[in-house]
Amino acid sequence: MNSGKAYSNESLPTLPSLLIRNAARFGDSRVALREKEYGIWQPVTWKGYLEHVRDFSLGLISLGLSPGNALGIIGNNRPEWLYAELAVQSAGGVSVGIFQDSILSEVAYIIDHCEASIIVAEDQEQVDKILELREKLPRVRKIIYTDPKGLWDYEDEILIDYYEVERIGREMHEKDPDLFNRNLNAVKGEDLATICYTSGTTGDPKGTLLTHSNILSMVASLNEVDPKTPDDQFLSFIPLPWIVEQTMSVFSALYSGFTVNFPEEPETATADLYEIAPSLVVASPRMWEGISRQVMVKHLDASFFKGLIYDLCLPIGYRWADFKFEKKTPPMGWKILYWIAYFAMFRALRDRIGFSKVRSAMTGGAALGPDVFRFFHALGINLKQIYGQTEVAGYSTIHRDGDINFDSVGIPVPAAEISIFEPDKEGVGEIISRGSGLFQGYFKNEEATRSTIIDGWLHSGDAGYFTPDGHLVIIDRVKDLMHLKSGARFSPMFIENKLKFCPYIVEAVVLGHDRDYVTAMICIDYKNLGKWAEDHRISYTTYSDLAAKPEVYDLIENEVVRVNTTLPEKARIRKFLLLYKELDPDDEELTRTRKIRRAFINKKYIREISALYSDAGEVPIEAKIRYQDGRTAVLRTNLIIRTMKPEEAYSTALKRGGFWKRLRRRA
Repeated sequence: MNSGKAYSNESLPTLPSLLIRNAARFGDSRVALREKEYGIWQPVTWKGYLEHVRDFSLGLISLGLSPGNALGIIGNNRPEWLYAELAVQSAGGVSVGIFQDSILSEVAYIIDHCEASIIVAEDQEQVDKILELREKLPRVRKIIYTDPKGLWDYEDEILIDYYEVERIGREMHEKDPDLFNRNLNAVKGEDLATICYTSGTTGDPKGTLLTHSNILSMVASLNEVDPKTPDDQFLSFIPLPWIVEQTMSVFSALYSGFTVNFPEEPETATADLYEIAPSLVVASPRMWEGISRQVMVKHLDASFFKGLIYDLCLPIGYRWADFKFEKKTPPMGWKILYWIAYFAMFRALRDRIGFSKVRSAMTGGAALGPDVFRFFHALGINLKQIYGQTEVAGYSTIHRDGDINFDSVGIPVPAAEISIFEPDKEGVGEIISRGSGLFQGYFKNEEATRSTIIDGWLHSGDAGYFTPDGHLVIIDRVKDLMHLKSGARFSPMFIENKLKFCPYIVEAVVLGHDRDYVTAMICIDYKNLGKWAEDHRISYTTYSDLAAKPEVYDLIENEVVRVNTTLPEKARIRKFLLLYKELDPDDEELTRTRKIRRAFINKKYIREISALYSDAGEVPIEAKIRYQDGRTAVLRTNLIIRTMKPEEAYSTALKRGGFWKRLRRRA
């Protein structure tokens, strides 16, 4: 741990205790939180942070909150979310986060399951969800809203304004100034801090029970190998119910004292990232993939001169990244070349995407494709892979500075012990772990707890192995590893990640278990591919219309060829189709953290999958489409099935592309 910044669990056993420490340490001299409102960044100091938490905590008690009670929180990333979370913990209660884009059934399940009687809802949209579920949620006594817009005409005793609760809390504090401290001192490290629900890839989400000690031990361990300081800046834009974001915006920020910034709206996060230029960035693989697609599309649209600079500099960046991955010192000639490339392009590009000051960038939640990983290191961004689970309070492994292997997820942190359960002859087996961050079990689900924690070890369900130098490599979920009829084994996730390193592919589902060959269902990136179609004078009307265009199939086929050339022969994609819509969490095809629900997809798209393994050239479909406003429509169309040509039918130039091909295209 950093000298002068390490605090034992005995002296600071709870998350609210860290807030007390920081308020005493920094007072009004440092900004703890910053939120953009109406185009202006509004700061909150550590002293102000504590006052908000204190007042809201006492206000919750006035509403009947008791120690052990759960408080549900739903909405976008806002300071009020953090106030509510720490406030309920200060009162001896438990916080429960709910994804803001959850549909009614998901909201109802979590609120009912965690037995929350008070809900903090950000705005009218979230309030309406809960009011509509009122009959199914008899325990809910109060809904606290933070944004009154659209709620002025609501006359319901169950509703109360967030800042009215704070006002009540201030009055209680004036009458009894020691009440908050008495409540806080009664909370111990072994007490529950939060019920964090899993993504639910195999069914209903499970409520993971995490104590203050679980959380603080893992945060301290992470900070030991990836130090953070009060001078760091962080932009909070990943949904807060996710343990990855909780670890940074709440846990690590309290532990290290850095500033957490909140975008004005989720849609403005990219622009706000540019303004803040944070030193710490944590994002999902989907976000990193999206940024790389955005850069590649803009590169294709750039002027001849800018495009030429890009084509000249990027290979230099890739070679520089390879030196880093190989732990080799670059020759002087390469140092000079990279210095020229950095000042010619990389510095400006990093500034444009908001990464000009990034010191530590991390990706977690799922494996990031090696192509995307190399791309960001080519730009000089110190991107690290992390691995962990909700059940271990966040992160178990992370890359170290100077020891980055883009095929791995790094080395275990000091507080985590990781082993491979029943490895095969190649060393591949299920990843199991234990340590001080190990959760207390699943709420109201003893059977799942017993099947997950065996002899003190957490069975992750992930398949992987250790490299000779101690790096952990994740292959896929154990249940998702696939075998062809020939016995050849392949990881669908690995192939999917390679496909998504394309500016025109947003999602892919690779198939082939117990089949003769590998196929794929691909979702196009409607925005990027739509612009490409306009530039090439290809008319279209809707997503499904664009996805059916022969020219689009030809473009995607080129990308499939690119991926196939990097795969073993038996794992290469033989057929693919372009789906008529993007996979969507609202349709239960993805989790809220954007992980594929394979079992559900295999059932929903059984007709399309069967066609991929037949002699059919197309498959007629009739599907119900649900719009964001709740309306539905029936889509009838034919999905084209593209069969890949024999490998020799593709030219070397098509397989590999390369600088000269791009140069001829620009000319």
